[in-house]
Amino acid sequence: MEDVSRADMQKDPDEVAGMFDATAKRYDLLNSLLSGGNDRLWRIHMQRAVRPQPGERILDVAAGTGASSAPMAKAGALVTALDISHGMIEEGRKRHADVEFVHGSAEELPFDGDSFDAVTISFGLRNVQHPRAALSEFLRVLKPGGRLVVCEFSHPPVNVVRKGYELYLGTMLPGVAKAASSNPEAYRYLVESIRSWPDQQALSQWIRTAGFTRVAHRNLTMGVVALHRGRKPTDQTGAMRIARHALAEEQGLDGVDR
Repeated sequence: MEDVSRADMQKDPDEVAGMFDATAKRYDLLNSLLSGGNDRLWRIHMQRAVRPQPGERILDVAAGTGASSAPMAKAGALVTALDISHGMIEEGRKRHADVEFVHGSAEELPFDGDSFDAVTISFGLRNVQHPRAALSEFLRVLKPGGRLVVCEFSHPPVNVVRKGYELYLGTMLPGVAKAASSNPEAYRYLVESIRSWPDQQALSQWIRTAGFTRVAHRNLTMGVVALHRGRKPTDQTGAMRIARHALAEEQGLDGVDR
């Protein structure tokens, strides 16, 4: 687990899956403890951003035990919860009979294109080996006009908040994890993955580059978490044009077709 705990790790899918297998049974409880109960509030905000409707097909990627999937299923949506960890899926199936759990990778989704009305991922994009490849997959499986919602740890924009959060990440969180978790190395990885993750503006640009429109984000808990949203264009030509333009902006190129 030492290799997995380093921020510069390659995020090998097997190693990441093994890490979550080891924490599956107590994962949700520890998340609530370490977030001071804010994880429930973040899920409420995500649910409101998704706005699940009865009969809609929703894909919840990196769904873990289904804590974010279950409320959408209760709203009447047909929810597919995908995760790379067999341990998480096994635990999720015990808890949520109304959610379909599927084993798979965010980078190679086992679904046809134009299949889902919405794709969501909560605190999971950071753990994907190639997150921008995953965003492209999210675009592929969404129906034209479909919704993307990404809830992820971020960087507080206010300096005093950022310093306080850094102090929490560096001292309090590891201490609590060591006392409460049977696998504290997994939470060392959590801290380092948060620190190395891009800020709100950079992630928004990744989403645009993937081809999404109407990209926006909202800070939660003073920017400790950010809720990102986007839409799949209603025509593929528009999606390709947007993706080329966003990539050109990112690389500082001129002469892009508008």
